[in-house]
Amino acid sequence: MELDIQCEEMSPSRWAELLSTMKSCKTIRLDDCNLSSSNCEDLSSIINVNPSLTELKLNNNELGDTGIEYLCKGLLMPSCSLQKLWLQNCNLTSASCETLRSVLSAQPSLTELHVGDNKLGTAGVKVLCQGMMNPNCKLQKLQLEYCELTADIVEALNAALQSKPTLKELSLSNNTLGDTAVKQLCWGLVEASCNLELLHLENCGITSDSCREISAVLSNKTSLIDLSVGDNKIGDSGLALLCQGLMHPNCKIQKLWLWDCDLTSASCKDLSRLISTKETLTEISLIDNNLRDSGMEMLCQALKDPKSKLQELWIRECGLTTACCKAVSSALSVNKHLKVLHIGENKLGDAGVELMCEGLLHPDCNIQSLWLGNCDLTAACCATLATVMATKQCLTELDLSYNSLEDEGVRKICEALRSPSCNVQQLILYDIFWSSEVDDELRALEESKPEVKIIS
Repeated sequence: MELDIQCEEMSPSRWAELLSTMKSCKTIRLDDCNLSSSNCEDLSSIINVNPSLTELKLNNNELGDTGIEYLCKGLLMPSCSLQKLWLQNCNLTSASCETLRSVLSAQPSLTELHVGDNKLGTAGVKVLCQGMMNPNCKLQKLQLEYCELTADIVEALNAALQSKPTLKELSLSNNTLGDTAVKQLCWGLVEASCNLELLHLENCGITSDSCREISAVLSNKTSLIDLSVGDNKIGDSGLALLCQGLMHPNCKIQKLWLWDCDLTSASCKDLSRLISTKETLTEISLIDNNLRDSGMEMLCQALKDPKSKLQELWIRECGLTTACCKAVSSALSVNKHLKVLHIGENKLGDAGVELMCEGLLHPDCNIQSLWLGNCDLTAACCATLATVMATKQCLTELDLSYNSLEDEGVRKICEALRSPSCNVQQLILYDIFWSSEVDDELRALEESKPEVKIIS
């Protein structure tokens, strides 16, 4: 049994009602429910009396250090079997880390700890690392985003990594680590016995200077399948170094996020080689890099390679125009694997989308999710888009936000949605202006097809 409630103010009567339900729940999720330390006393009791509880999610509640102290009393009970604990943005400080260290040391059942968006600081996380080093700790996932960590944390993290072969996921994004610390972390990861599968280092002050060390992790850790270094200024030279590790036969990368990394079209030669030859790679994000049409054309050539197994391509805000759309269309008509294409916030225009639709309509195209928000579109391309919607049953999600479609364009899209052959389940139309008459038509459409969700 699951209890999953979000964004609900808890009155005393409602809380009392839920407490009786929680006694038999396997999963409790109470994000954004205005909970406080007093609620944690009750939750501690629930943990104690409900040995079947394996997941507790309390993100975005003002629990504070006092609340965590109450909660951990239940977590330290022998009857506790909790496996996943989410405490993101709960107003915790380093004072909570001593209590959480005790839980890590005492509860081998706990495999996931998510404590991002809390001001734990380097001193606090060093204490958590002590708990991780206890032989009883079997932690597999540790999320420490936005925890105000500095370069001084790396020595403690490396010591924990050396002693924790169970750790599979480590997220340190949005902490001011810098190149020197990231280099040290990578040296530790290469030597550690853990089979790390996920490493997130977004917005960590990384430049090309530490990319050789990250590359070494990629070529040495065959277990690493998910790497995110987005929002770091690694540039084309850093990407070239990363690709040395990514192209290594030992590297089995599946998901690679490189958004806002100061890449240009010069990186697309290496990226194309990666996409066309690394058959494990299924998802890549290149959002907010100045790749331009020439870079996109190189990527499209790679997508046409039979060895490419890419399923998701995120390429929003990359300086693309109508000029690259013929190449995109050609790739779509050949690549059977691509399921998700996020190409919004590029000046594709009606003519560009018309060209893309030729590829989308090809029998070999299997696109399920297509994002074309803020692409300078008007009603002129909506008849062709409507044809794609009514023809391609694989298409389940379409984003046309921030385009000047007006009543004429929205009506054409609605007509396609009414078609029995249309399988679009989510239509996203943010910041598009239409008349009250069209608004009524949209509401009527949602009522007649309850499986369709129109988000505006």
